[in-house]
Amino acid sequence: MSETVVEARDVTIRYTSKNNSSVLAVDGLNLSIERGEFVTIVGSSGCGKTSFLYAIDGLLPIHGGEIRVHGGLVNGPGRDRAVVFQEFALLPWRSVLDNIAFGLEIRKVGKAERHAKARELVDLVGLNGFEDRFPHELSGGMRQRVGIARALAIEPDILLMDEPFGALDAQTRESMQEELLQIWQKTGKTVVFVTHDIDEAIYLADRVVVMRARPGRIREILPVDLPRPRTIDVKADPRFVRMRQHLWHLLHDNEPTLAAVQAS
Repeated sequence: MSETVVEARDVTIRYTSKNNSSVLAVDGLNLSIERGEFVTIVGSSGCGKTSFLYAIDGLLPIHGGEIRVHGGLVNGPGRDRAVVFQEFALLPWRSVLDNIAFGLEIRKVGKAERHAKARELVDLVGLNGFEDRFPHELSGGMRQRVGIARALAIEPDILLMDEPFGALDAQTRESMQEELLQIWQKTGKTVVFVTHDIDEAIYLADRVVVMRARPGRIREILPVDLPRPRTIDVKADPRFVRMRQHLWHLLHDNEPTLAAVQAS
């Protein structure tokens, strides 16, 4: 039986612009996410997708509606959620092991225990042999693996990812997509993943949430009926190609039905 872990109801988010005017970023957004689901969110720049992600975490207040996580109202960050940012945000003076263990240190977990947990995650994200390296000694993909491991270290139920591969080159990005799916399959986390990349959105997701331009509203939720586990080869599947075409039309304000795209 499925369990809803994130429930957004009529969510409205506003912010104040540089000239002190009020800007409506998200308007009347409704979305339910089930335990263990991988949901991606796509939309044009400024459509409110990152604002909504931060609101789920509690980093950004909402101005209408409500967001519930495990049935409780979100009023701020919680231990059941963790964010992976696009910028690696690693502490340059800390080793890989100590960067991963940082959240546990903040929570007053003892050194031996937090390092043991960090070593487990080093293995999970494929960084064995790099435990004592510093961020400047790592590639972009390796730094993002550290960021993912650091988020997982606090054992969140929900992993919130804000374009985590956006700064990587195409080859590294594809490699990280494969690795993320392997991590997700091993851990069973619920993942909400914001991206601009249509292929990435389809490849990773159980469902793709497509947002309209500001003010952000959900235009369509597209189920991804591609079998798992997936490899990069799935991107050549005709079903993948049809979904990519459909999303492209949605994001460029040309909105045929999915049935029409499939029949074309």
